[in-house]
Amino acid sequence: MVHPDPQSDDQRSRSVIVGIDLGTTNSLVAIADEKGPRVLAASDDAALLPSAVRYEGPVAAPRTVVGTDAKDRAVEFPHTTITSIKRLMGRSLADSTADLVYLPYTVIEGDHATARVAVPLEGGVRVVSPQEVSAAILAALKARAESVLGVPVNKAVVTVPAYFDDAQRQATRDAGHLAGLDIVRIVNEPTAAALAYGIGLDRDAKRNRKDESIVAVFDLGGGTFDLSILRLTPAASAAETSFFQVLATSGDTRLGGDDIDHALVALFTRELRERGWLRADTDPAPAVRRALKQFAEEVKHRLSDADDARIRIDVGDGTESRVYERTITRAELESISLPLVERTADACDRALRDAARELGASSVDEAKRAIDAVVLVGGSTRMPLVRRRVAEFFGVEPYTALDPDLVVALGAAVQASLLSGASTGSLLLDVVPLSLGIETVGGAVAKLIIRNAPVPARATEMFSTSVDGQTSIKLAVYQGEREMAADCRMLGEFHLRNLPPMPAGIPQVEVEFLVDANGVLRVSAAERRTGKHAAIQVVPNHGLTRDEVDRMERDSFTHARTDMTRHRIVDLIVNGRMDLKWIGDRLTKLGPKLEPAYRAELESLASSLRSMIDAAEHDWTSASPDAIHQAKDALDKASVRLQEISITESLRSEPGAPKV
Repeated sequence: MVHPDPQSDDQRSRSVIVGIDLGTTNSLVAIADEKGPRVLAASDDAALLPSAVRYEGPVAAPRTVVGTDAKDRAVEFPHTTITSIKRLMGRSLADSTADLVYLPYTVIEGDHATARVAVPLEGGVRVVSPQEVSAAILAALKARAESVLGVPVNKAVVTVPAYFDDAQRQATRDAGHLAGLDIVRIVNEPTAAALAYGIGLDRDAKRNRKDESIVAVFDLGGGTFDLSILRLTPAASAAETSFFQVLATSGDTRLGGDDIDHALVALFTRELRERGWLRADTDPAPAVRRALKQFAEEVKHRLSDADDARIRIDVGDGTESRVYERTITRAELESISLPLVERTADACDRALRDAARELGASSVDEAKRAIDAVVLVGGSTRMPLVRRRVAEFFGVEPYTALDPDLVVALGAAVQASLLSGASTGSLLLDVVPLSLGIETVGGAVAKLIIRNAPVPARATEMFSTSVDGQTSIKLAVYQGEREMAADCRMLGEFHLRNLPPMPAGIPQVEVEFLVDANGVLRVSAAERRTGKHAAIQVVPNHGLTRDEVDRMERDSFTHARTDMTRHRIVDLIVNGRMDLKWIGDRLTKLGPKLEPAYRAELESLASSLRSMIDAAEHDWTSASPDAIHQAKDALDKASVRLQEISITESLRSEPGAPKV
């Protein structure tokens, strides 16, 4: 007897959530179901879909070719084939300058200074955004999943580099929307890799009899690098939950296999110029540039297993043959790549330093010794040089049982399975990569969510006004590690409007920061007395450059003492001004009722504090915060009696108030 399936195709499609690794070089789609996590391969069994899109046809309605065919024929169509688009996601044209010399297609400035690609087609030039190109890749992965699974696929978990900021994450969500996918969760790539590694965690933990493992996920892909430190706690039984907690993360959104390819292309180009086959002031033609890039990729891949590899390319101009031949040795490749690989060590140091407290370590070296395993992720970790340097840095042989090209997609599928309810028993905690706060009077930043706080994260803080009669309050949201707004990056701003005019300090404005599980920030503000409310989902125009992130982190340490002093002085100035205003108003109103000696004491203390504040506003570097604090404290203590007299007078003036 055949039993009908109680679920319709429509019900099954609603419950299906796939995991997608949207990579710089290759992309994959995977699922985790009753058969376990697995990558969904096309009919030709190719699991990797090259992240390449070719546009063709009329400018009004172009067709797209995605994947292997687009990559393999890129030399024929250098201007209309888009690769490495992930490097432009959520970025401005200025951010992307360093990459443009290696891109054979044309990148221009679009709305809000964002990077766009100008594609020459029949009848004109079509300008496409990085989100549209990524959407074509996501749509191809969606179609692949539907073909393999036999049901519509409308939801996905998509991975991004840990150091993708709000703009880059939002661009990824927009690409999913354009592809007809509801991105139900954005997961950091190293965290997804840890989830995939955790597939065998219970078994390994029982064999090793360890309650938990500290794992470093070293993710070097085609265009980005991330290092994350995680605590993996296995479930003691099937009824309990495995726990994945990200302790710290660091990385570089502009470091990957592409950069090694570019270094090889630079070598080839220099030698072409030395032979006189290329003018010193001229870049190779787009077709030649694309061919050199492909040869660089092939050489790099071959040298992972071989000791040398040969390149041969005709760079002639059509009238004569100019054959460029070159043998590259592994030692030569490693010499070229070493400066790039060494940059990963800087990010590793930062992540270990941030994780040290959670690990009970007093130094980076001690934190290294706490690492139980290092998981390699990304195709670039196949390079022998990378594996050697990782082993040397951590003092642990890296874990290579899982395919580094597949592990992120498999982890995304595990998270998708948890969200769909198809599996249970794991809890994932990721982190905020940079601190988030709001600008206060005087240009300081009040940090509400600190870097490496686990997400989802929520924080609230009360603020008020510093000027009488304000009917609108501007709230500016900042990201960074410095204490002053001028040294951080503004993410966005919004206004709390239509407030009734009130004296300074009376409005009670509650500001809430909420970072959701996707790492997307929402800020809201409400004035408690009136119920007025405003909110913003922070979507910056473009992302942070690696240099900006490095500067934020480096400067936060270099200028920590100076920044804290300046922040303290700014707060003392703001609060001192409010005290002086209140006391000045009361002295004007109640002066005749005060003893002359007491009034003179208050005026003298107020004059001293005002002089200090005026001097600090003119040149804060010469001010002493301790001296200002002492002057303010002396005035506050002396004014207690004035406050008592003011309250008494207020009660006497109330109609029908009892006599005091």
